[in-house]
Amino acid sequence: MFENMIDLMFKNEYDVYVFDTAPTANARRLLGMSKVYALWVNKMMKSREEARTLREMLSFTKKKEADPLMDYLVSFRDRMENARVLLTDPKLTAFYFVTLPEALPIAVVTRFIQWFKDFGIPVGGVLVNMVIDPASVGPDAAGFVKNRVAMQQEHMQTIWREFGDGVRAIVPLFDTEVRGVPMLQRLCNAIFAADGAKPMPGDVAGRAHAVGAQA
Repeated sequence: MFENMIDLMFKNEYDVYVFDTAPTANARRLLGMSKVYALWVNKMMKSREEARTLREMLSFTKKKEADPLMDYLVSFRDRMENARVLLTDPKLTAFYFVTLPEALPIAVVTRFIQWFKDFGIPVGGVLVNMVIDPASVGPDAAGFVKNRVAMQQEHMQTIWREFGDGVRAIVPLFDTEVRGVPMLQRLCNAIFAADGAKPMPGDVAGRAHAVGAQA
């Protein structure tokens, strides 16, 4: 999969490439493959070079033979290095985390953000998904809904405290799943809200003003 990602990026056919990766732990391992590949290729090249030297010493002719495998390894090593440079360049790459206003997802994202920073992968920010707008919950709402809103409000305080300006968008809990162009447009409107993901006065959930409406 990592090689397929690299092939797509190096074709340079589009202005922007967006990869919806596997869960965070797998994504980190996936992006870390550039270093793993580099170590593997360097070992392979060293072994190949030793074999070539030994073969030339035992050969009656001093003619140097082409080595397609060595050529491939050199090319592969260069591609992996280019991939590493691309993935760690903050002007070209950013990794965005999606979390929910719940304890476990927040803890996971907090941990992995630091891991990605240690690895040198630029972190673009955090998107908070499935947030219930308190303004849409009336006094006659079911107790379950009110409890969920209260829980989310509490966790949103943690999100703002932990990530601050790194929160790029607050996405509401829609009344239907995101499928089809119209729902994708609603999702885009929420993510790219004009007011941005800033805490609203008196609203600990910090929802973006343009995201508040629930259909």
